[in-house]
Amino acid sequence: MQQFNALLLKEWRESWRSFKLLWIPLVFVLLGVSDPLVNYFMDDILKAVGNMPEGFTMTMPELKPADLLAASTGQFQSIGIIVLIATYIGAFSRERQNGTATLLYVRPVSFAALFFSKWMIASIVAVFSAVAGYAGSMYYTALLYGAVEWSKLLAMIATYSMWLLFVMAVTIAMSAAFQTSIAATITIIVLPIGLFIDVLIGTFWEYTPWKLAGYGVALLTDHVLMKTYWATLGVVGLLTITMLLFGIFMSKRNMGNVKI
Repeated sequence: MQQFNALLLKEWRESWRSFKLLWIPLVFVLLGVSDPLVNYFMDDILKAVGNMPEGFTMTMPELKPADLLAASTGQFQSIGIIVLIATYIGAFSRERQNGTATLLYVRPVSFAALFFSKWMIASIVAVFSAVAGYAGSMYYTALLYGAVEWSKLLAMIATYSMWLLFVMAVTIAMSAAFQTSIAATITIIVLPIGLFIDVLIGTFWEYTPWKLAGYGVALLTDHVLMKTYWATLGVVGLLTITMLLFGIFMSKRNMGNVKI
């Protein structure tokens, strides 16, 4: 346990010194506040910069608070996920390539403690960023469009946090298993491109990790079957545990690939 606490403190200090705890939440906040502000002032924006012909009018759809939170979730799922993957995909592989991992591997280190320390800090940053982003989105959504029930909002954020735990488990496990470029390619195919494929042909199946964020948003409007929701949540939990075990195994197996 002492070894895990020491490794966790090391990862925390690294995240603090590299400002990951600052700029990643800031990215999510900007993504979160953009949708309610842009949609609310869209008419004024078009009049100011759209160079529209005289007499042109556009009828904007009447949006509800759940629509704005769904739009913010869409931003997190595209840009936010890419930012998280790009930031943490080198957690293991980059240390092996630049030789800094030798400082750890010369000692009797627990690879479970090593992997969990990296995954836990990455997950904390990811979840904190998402909470900050949703807080910004909810603030302007409540101000301009109206509020949603707190219990449903918290359920949505908790659901999205489970999805992020899975995302970071895949990212750190791929970093432990492959070189940075290969790990980034596989992770982007599995997560962002997997999301896109699921949107296109996902009506043929219900229980996939890529649908969990959408089910979380659907909790706001009660448009989700709870049986499907819980089953999907269970699938994500099992896959997250699988990726954690895979990552621990691969981090130990690739110990010999450290450059000195």
